Amino acid sequence: MGDGLSHLDEQGRARMVNVGEKPVTERVCVARATLQMQAATLAAIGEGRTPKGDVFATARLAGIQAAKRTGEWIPLAHPLLLDAVEVTFEADPAGPCVRALATVRAHARTGVEMEALLAAAAAALTIYDMCKALDRGMTISEIALLQKSGGKSGVWERPR
Repeated sequence: MGDGLSHLDEQGRARMVNVGEKPVTERVCVARATLQMQAATLAAIGEGRTPKGDVFATARLAGIQAAKRTGEWIPLAHPLLLDAVEVTFEADPAGPCVRALATVRAHARTGVEMEALLAAAAAALTIYDMCKALDRGMTISEIALLQKSGGKSGVWERPR
């Protein structure tokens, strides 16, 4: 298959890319997932009135754990030793929504985009799980990479 796809071998079979010859560089990626909800649900989260406890503390742990296990979830992803995973939340009453932001850092031969995306998605899914008794109509959307740095391709930022 001479089409230059890095995850396919000459016979078109999926393969894990050999990154052994690439230099180790600092890799940083930030991703976001947005969870739309009813205003009353957002208020309950902010006031600590959810049936399952501290929503953001639990979702933060879920996001960190998901980033650490990306190699088990994404078939061709390399298991990476991560330097740091930070998961934060922005509550937006105008939405009403919560944005889960995940920042992943590593000194590695390959990027941490998937780790950041999976962390943001897992945090949003956990918020859904923690609040579904209040609002089954919540919607997770806009799972997106916001920025990345490191490696041969350098810095990339999502246009605003």
